[in-house]
Amino acid sequence: MIILPAIDIKDGNCVRLFKGDFSTVEKVASDYLETARSFEEAGSEWIHMVDLDGAKEGRPVNTKIYTDVAEKTDLKVELGGGIRSLETIDEYLKMGITRVILGSVALKNPKLVSDAVEKFGSEKIVVGIDAMNGMVATEGWLETSDVNYIDLANKMIDVGVKYFIFTDISKDGTLSGVNKEQLKALADATEGRANIVASGGVHTMDDIIACKEMGLYGTICGKSIYKGTLNLREAIEYTNQNLH
Repeated sequence: MIILPAIDIKDGNCVRLFKGDFSTVEKVASDYLETARSFEEAGSEWIHMVDLDGAKEGRPVNTKIYTDVAEKTDLKVELGGGIRSLETIDEYLKMGITRVILGSVALKNPKLVSDAVEKFGSEKIVVGIDAMNGMVATEGWLETSDVNYIDLANKMIDVGVKYFIFTDISKDGTLSGVNKEQLKALADATEGRANIVASGGVHTMDDIIACKEMGLYGTICGKSIYKGTLNLREAIEYTNQNLH
């Protein structure tokens, strides 16, 4: 299992939100590059980055920050927020971003997702499924749909998607533990057909252990690292054990 330490960017700053609410924005680090390098020093190979301004505006906003991290560190950058077209995906991949996350468009424009997988390959595309009470939310979590998160995952698998990030919005930024029930239900429903990354609520090593025991592909850690409830190096060393 891989660990993806997270940096969310709003107005050029490294921030975290509480349950995705933009009014709860909290600055958590002063320098994005320094923060990314500290993740690398702890043994991380990946970084998960979100353009919060982009998510809200539906277009890329803080592009230089992500390309800086891709160019000036050896981290593989997984990036989401405001990616709504094949052109944007193409630009980001050419700039050195390793994987792009498609969120709202998976529900609103599934053809874009299937076109992206066909054009760029399934290794480059991640579908982010964000849910409130098991129902998919879109547009920076400002709207909730009547589509169940597992149904959306299965539809996306049918068009060739192999990577998913599942976020329980009610857990995000709360340090209250991952939603084991929903993650397990998703893992069971997609068994052998999808690589699932847990997001939202990670608090301590217990969450990392639970995710690894579920056989998940990865876990995203944000506030837990910044608040010191999770030691990134320890988490990475644990997930690297028993690798075949």
